[in-house]
Amino acid sequence: MDALLVLEDGFTQKGKTFSGSGETCGEVVFNTAMAGYQEAVTDPSYHGQIITFTYPHIGNYGCNLFDNESAMPRVKGVLVKDYCSRPDHWLSKESLGNFLDRHGIIGLEGIDTRSLTLHLRQVGTMKGIISTDNLNPKELKDKLRQYPSLEGEDLVKHVTTEKTYGWKDNMDSPYGDKPSLKKHSFPHVVVVDLGVKYSILRALTERGCRVTVVPAGTLAEDIKALEPAGILFSNGPGDPAPLDYLVPTVRSLLGWRPLMGICLGHQVIGRTMGIDTFKMTFGHRGVNHPVKDLKTGRVLISTQNHGFNLSNEKPLPEGTFITHINLNDNTLEGIENPHWGFFSVQFHPEAGPGPNDCLYLFDQFTGML
Repeated sequence: MDALLVLEDGFTQKGKTFSGSGETCGEVVFNTAMAGYQEAVTDPSYHGQIITFTYPHIGNYGCNLFDNESAMPRVKGVLVKDYCSRPDHWLSKESLGNFLDRHGIIGLEGIDTRSLTLHLRQVGTMKGIISTDNLNPKELKDKLRQYPSLEGEDLVKHVTTEKTYGWKDNMDSPYGDKPSLKKHSFPHVVVVDLGVKYSILRALTERGCRVTVVPAGTLAEDIKALEPAGILFSNGPGDPAPLDYLVPTVRSLLGWRPLMGICLGHQVIGRTMGIDTFKMTFGHRGVNHPVKDLKTGRVLISTQNHGFNLSNEKPLPEGTFITHINLNDNTLEGIENPHWGFFSVQFHPEAGPGPNDCLYLFDQFTGML
């Protein structure tokens, strides 16, 4: 089925659907990973976004039962150059097209993803609309003006859990059981769900933690009543500024138990410490971003997915120091404050998908419990 992609500045491309139909709007972003499309489309951090895969051939190994990062696809649309409709992999249960189609997600093939990515890098991330119903670029551009920007919107409320639950992964990994890494007797960790990925929860349980997941708006006294040994603020979608309702909660927990923040959770902790945030031109999304650990001097290849960041233009609050920087653009990637017992990182150490370079940060966290 023919379809049209139109950005808010009038940039237009034609494609054909490999899943879904109708019309959808979202923030158009690009991901530079060569694999891991199933994990990407189910990552809650992509809520409200249309994802462009820069790798030209997508769908060749299909989708399986093990690699979802949440219960369903979270993207508004998927854009690829070449789509493989006949995947071949021993774990594959269905094609990417079937997976997206079951959830009503529009996927387009035949898109010049190189041209689109270069455009986004030059002018910045912007809203876009995909339609199979209307192929008139001007009318779609006019309709797109009515769609609100994701900046200033609280997207977490759409992806956080509605009720508290204990995490238990009942699915055996087909890749072989990992050796037990636990050094403690099942310490209890509360994960504040801002859009948490399953890989984060698995990384904690693999280290012997008992994990309880709570909604984003859970108050500090209710978290304390669960008697955790530590608290983790998870990844999630969108702008951290509308989440300042979490600042009193974080402030009440600082120094009470060890805290760890990942991605959006890192930004929320940073804002609690008085650090400004800003919207990046086109963000960091992929599994190949070099980050330097300033404490060890090691260069890590990291998984990233964010469009906002903590600012390092002003001196950090007393006792808080930078632990990681991005080697591509020198942006802030990690902070720590030993006095208040927390550290946080902008990248995704759970490696779902991506390299395992940063998994040691979960060991650092569990070592604090």
